[in-house]
Amino acid sequence: MKTTILASTLLLAVSTAAQAASPPSTWCAAGKPVRFAGLNWESASFLTELLREVFESGYGCTTDALPGNTVTMENALANNDIQIIAEEWIGRSDAWNQAAAAGKVVGLGKTLTGASEGWYVPDYLVNGDRKRGIAAAAPALKSVADLPRYAALFRDPESPDKGRFLNCPTGWTCEGVNSQKLKAYRLTTSYTNFRPGTGPALDAEVASAYRRGKPVLFYYWTPTALMGKYRFIKLQEPAYNEACFKTLADKDNPAPCASASPDAVIQAGASRAFHAADPVLVSVLQRFSVPIDRLNETLARQSTQKQDWRTLARAYIVRYPEQVKLWVPADIAGKVIAAAEKHQR
Repeated sequence: MKTTILASTLLLAVSTAAQAASPPSTWCAAGKPVRFAGLNWESASFLTELLREVFESGYGCTTDALPGNTVTMENALANNDIQIIAEEWIGRSDAWNQAAAAGKVVGLGKTLTGASEGWYVPDYLVNGDRKRGIAAAAPALKSVADLPRYAALFRDPESPDKGRFLNCPTGWTCEGVNSQKLKAYRLTTSYTNFRPGTGPALDAEVASAYRRGKPVLFYYWTPTALMGKYRFIKLQEPAYNEACFKTLADKDNPAPCASASPDAVIQAGASRAFHAADPVLVSVLQRFSVPIDRLNETLARQSTQKQDWRTLARAYIVRYPEQVKLWVPADIAGKVIAAAEKHQR
């Protein structure tokens, strides 16, 4: 009798453990790698490695990140050549919009909330900086409408008769939108459309100008280390207009009209094939979210410590284990946290 009771108890324990264990990823169990977009701006690089670490240590997945610009990666997602874009700014790109309308891509969760973007100048240009001995060179500069009369202040060394606007690198979605904004704001005759080769090159040019107290006009966004490190003023733009923004998002539209960018909706982008095949990992993407204040702090730390993105992702998991428990079931969270702690030793 005791043997029967013991056997029943063990069977119940095994059954309970089996029920408690989270289901596996069907995609990864089939031996298929999960390919991410290897986008090269700070927050996207970090979020990509954070998700890769969760998938690998939590679900035993094989992952990879394929480098490329935004539009190239959105097209790759539509074709299922990659499966995930960790930071997709929804609605900003023709490539995404067309793929979404065709049902080839899906936006999941709220990867970030509170993000913003726009055109910026250093605070000292408008307000001066007494500690640095910098006088306000453009105290009346408030809006993009003021920019024509300040072209000489932002003089382009390669085209001295014009000011320089620092755009995004070619191939980024924001580069096309900003190029259209220059037309819509009637600035093409007074400003050159300068595109740095890479995201880090854009950062370096802005940071260099700021450290030297020089004028610089540029597009940027949050969350980023740069915005947390220095003081900038966001220039006013015409109110958001949905119809006009569509003309800005269409790089081939010959007559774009003026509009600020809409409030940012940032999600994880997934290919339709992946979305249909793996409800387990899709549920992770639906719950995956990083508070913007923590992300700004993390990126600022990286800018001084110069850790690689995977190391930074593991440090984040160790620092904020309660966050991981919001993304995945408890048993999976335990694996992810333990793996990150092991690497941190």
